Amino acid sequence: MRTLPGAAGGVLSYFTRHRTAANLLLVVMVVLGLTAATQIRSQFFPDVVLDSVTVSVKWDGAGPEDVDNAVVSVLEPALLAVEGVESTYSTATEGRAYMRLDFEANWDMGRATEDVKTAVDGVTGLPDGIDDPKIYRNVWRDRVTDVVISGPVPVDQLGRFADEFSARLFRVGVTRTTIRGVSAPEIFIDVPELSLIRHNITLREIAAAIGEEAEADPAGDVAGGSARVRTGIEKRSAEDVEEIVVRSNADGSKLRVRDVGAVVAQGVSYNRAYYVGENPAVSIRVDRSVRGDAIKIQRQVEEVAAELQSTLPDGVTIDLIRTRADYINQRLNLLIDNAAVGLLLVVALLFLFLNARTAFWVAAGIPTA
Repeated sequence: MRTLPGAAGGVLSYFTRHRTAANLLLVVMVVLGLTAATQIRSQFFPDVVLDSVTVSVKWDGAGPEDVDNAVVSVLEPALLAVEGVESTYSTATEGRAYMRLDFEANWDMGRATEDVKTAVDGVTGLPDGIDDPKIYRNVWRDRVTDVVISGPVPVDQLGRFADEFSARLFRVGVTRTTIRGVSAPEIFIDVPELSLIRHNITLREIAAAIGEEAEADPAGDVAGGSARVRTGIEKRSAEDVEEIVVRSNADGSKLRVRDVGAVVAQGVSYNRAYYVGENPAVSIRVDRSVRGDAIKIQRQVEEVAAELQSTLPDGVTIDLIRTRADYINQRLNLLIDNAAVGLLLVVALLFLFLNARTAFWVAAGIPTA
């Protein structure tokens, strides 16, 4: 018999002489393989890393050419100087500018976002009247499922149910949820020009007074940070805004917001309105985090939905749609079925041409591999 040269021959001859060692190695490999299989995440798409940051600037009333000349041309040189920027893509539209910065591969995007914020803060010469630039890091999301809450109740109540559902998901570890179909409440103050002239006041003064009263300011902490102290009282409702003092007159009287204009609270939404039949609906998109398992998240969403459903009014339902975990399970089942059928066919062919003992051990090597 010809022996294999070198180390390979020594390893094979060792396991030939010590069959127990070979069987033990086989068992160890199978156990480690099964253990590793439980740590594999199930997901519909592979993780995609987006190495880009977007800067958005809103300028109401400005045309695309004005936005390009006064905003894009001023910000772009400063953004190109940010370390790691590979290319930029800018768009000027009616009342808004978008600038996307693509960074080098494997660049630290947390640091990149902070560098972009620093660069934007250091830019001077931007026109008056623009909103503060919004900077956000582009993140790729892998949807797990959509949850639809619908029923014969007002949309704002469905929104509260959606908030409760998202809060419960957060408590069990599902942190990426997006609520759609609910209008965001906003308060509008309509001040006629005649009222401004009568009271000798400007819109800037009214806006400054409202801005000071709308939020409470932090004023430090006590007990080593275990409790926070805030000054002022937040005034967010239309009734509170109406009572904000714009100016104190010399005779001791006070000029309030309700004296100079009308305060109107209404919902403003840039999302679509959803309906299930004739009933309004709210959609909640659930996404997988980078280390999340789609099948596990799906199971958690189903459990939370069942718990919340028992507390909802009659007629309000929670439905899961576009569940990608079902497609993942179908693909896994197809893979397992094909592997089982293939193994049976191989074993059958081995038994035709080899004796039972040899066929068994050759077949055992297939799942082991």
